[in-house]
Amino acid sequence: MTTPTCLGTPPITLRPAREAYDYDYYRVRLADPGLLDTAAAVCVFRAPLLAVPVGGLRRGGFMSFDMLTLAVAARSLLDGQPGFPELRVRWSPYPDTCHTVEWGAPSPKWWVDDATTGRFYGYSEAAIS
Repeated sequence: MTTPTCLGTPPITLRPAREAYDYDYYRVRLADPGLLDTAAAVCVFRAPLLAVPVGGLRRGGFMSFDMLTLAVAARSLLDGQPGFPELRVRWSPYPDTCHTVEWGAPSPKWWVDDATTGRFYGYSEAAIS
């Protein structure tokens, strides 16, 4: 595993996907790991986390942020990147809930079962079970 190199200003940058701390997590769980070829690491305060694009079975994606300014900045960084259509920030009015950046189709409602949600996000059947 490589050491992340996202030091410096601003506190949020885009890095190569393989630098993301959670790259291997997604690589073994996605039905189509080839999506990682166009993924990006969103580096917040030296911590790179993976933004996985839509494609194939994966219909949408999201990232969570504790600060609204970071969510807005991440949306701006991902804007125009292939595989990140319909980018939007979902602001949370609650202090104990994160803001999210979402892309692709709207996510399934919270009451939908885990298998449906897993398929929406493009996870393999083995990862869902």
